Amino acid sequence: MDQTSNSGPDERHFDIAQHWAMELTRRRSVTGTSGEVDFAEWLAHRLMESDCFGIRRDVWTFPVADGDARQCVAMLLRRGGRRTVILTGHYDTVSIDDYGDLSDLATEPQELAVAMRQRLANPTTAAAQRAESDLAANAFLPGRGLLDMKAGLAAGLSAIAALATEASGSGNVLFIAVPDEENGSAGARRAAQLLPEIALRHDLDIAAVINLDAIADDQEGHDGRVIALGTVGKLLPTALVIGTPAHSGFPFNGINAGALAAVIAARVEWAEELTETLSTGAGAPPSLLSLRDGKTSYDVTTPATAFAYFNVLTYRRTPIEVLTRFDALCAEALAQALGELRARAVGIAGTKDAPLLPGSIPIYNYEDVAAAARKRQPGNDTLMTEKARTLATQHLSLPESCRLMTEHAWRLSGLAGPAVVTGFGSVPYLSTQLSSRDNARHLRTVAVRAARHSEARYGCVVRCVDYFAGISDMSFFGEADESNLNVVGRNTPLWEQVVRWPGSDGIANVPTINIGPWGRDYHTPLERLHTGYAFDILPRLLADVVSDVLNG
Repeated sequence: MDQTSNSGPDERHFDIAQHWAMELTRRRSVTGTSGEVDFAEWLAHRLMESDCFGIRRDVWTFPVADGDARQCVAMLLRRGGRRTVILTGHYDTVSIDDYGDLSDLATEPQELAVAMRQRLANPTTAAAQRAESDLAANAFLPGRGLLDMKAGLAAGLSAIAALATEASGSGNVLFIAVPDEENGSAGARRAAQLLPEIALRHDLDIAAVINLDAIADDQEGHDGRVIALGTVGKLLPTALVIGTPAHSGFPFNGINAGALAAVIAARVEWAEELTETLSTGAGAPPSLLSLRDGKTSYDVTTPATAFAYFNVLTYRRTPIEVLTRFDALCAEALAQALGELRARAVGIAGTKDAPLLPGSIPIYNYEDVAAAARKRQPGNDTLMTEKARTLATQHLSLPESCRLMTEHAWRLSGLAGPAVVTGFGSVPYLSTQLSSRDNARHLRTVAVRAARHSEARYGCVVRCVDYFAGISDMSFFGEADESNLNVVGRNTPLWEQVVRWPGSDGIANVPTINIGPWGRDYHTPLERLHTGYAFDILPRLLADVVSDVLNG
């Protein structure tokens, strides 16, 4: 693009980005609903009939999986040659139910802004005060999915519209909008897997991927106006605790699985051992996402099992490192709990009558328990396969399915409790960084240069950061070491039936960065987008970066 661009607003960029952001937002696409299914056909039709993108474009859709009605939407803008940049993002959103009596307006940004200002007239929390101030200043617009992340898709479409009018430009732009990011990233995973086939069919050399996901910033945009050169990874370590149930009137006769799970949860929460230190400071610490026992009805027996799982973000640590550290934390928590229970029992019953507690509680990985079950009885392998297939059809959350499968394997194994079985309970998200390959080095150079000249060209400072702070589809497009997933696959109970990771080609392994809009409070009724950045600066920044990458 013209390196002498001034910092003033570009009305065409603004109008196109705003138009698409409003249109995309008004079309509801909550994850797991018919709106998500219908969105792809509607978007493909709108892209085909729009006059924004010139005549040199192809539009098509493809399913996320055989028999799955959800579709990815692709639009290829051809400008000559083979070199291609991908602009991608998700179109599904979280539910609108949290808007309550404003749910009818949840996807109507202008109308919602008026209603929200009335609702926030007397704010009672700091978050509500900030939202009221933002909306009163007309710097932000609310709406479910506007920030996360339909404004990002709209900015990408605005950039493509600008590139379509370039008289001297070369290279191609492939736009891909995907479903299911708010659940298991089925859309991005399918798109990443199919990229080699798409490139071959359309004779493309894919040089880079730019993800368009949103960034949250509670201040004035310093942390929102960024180009992220990589993304964090996410793992979901799980712990199934098997206790020895007892009548609650005679608790010394057993060991309470719920109490053991609680001490594990307390030890892992914010544990330094699972928090990575970055050059810019500490990363996000681990946090408990769920803790429940296995009881399905009320009685006075202590829980026989309990299940906990944790959000663990990774930057450079491998899954085996995370699992090893997690096991060590569980062992430490259990040892301390046994020591405290012994001391309490002696204090209550005296040395003579205190219960005999085990010296330690063993910790198994799921793969150890599954192997023990198969070894115990020849038919157990079939039983476990049948159980996994049944769970895969029951529309349960993946962590819940993993809990039930782990319990099933434990019963078949013949192993004795008390014990803890650790593993993983979700689709893994790998951390990505730009490598030393030519395309990656060039993408980094372009991104750094765009940030360096941002104040002069766009009137505000845009920074480069090493990692996108949220979980995103970058994990499936970007450069990562897929071999690290072996331990995850062996210890995720429904890996084959639900996760269905496609062997060694589950990620695209293309240099990938994130350049998206910023705002505040997404996934809440206060979700709102900074419109000046999203509709004016972001489309211009994207068009410049794409053009520079293509001209590399």
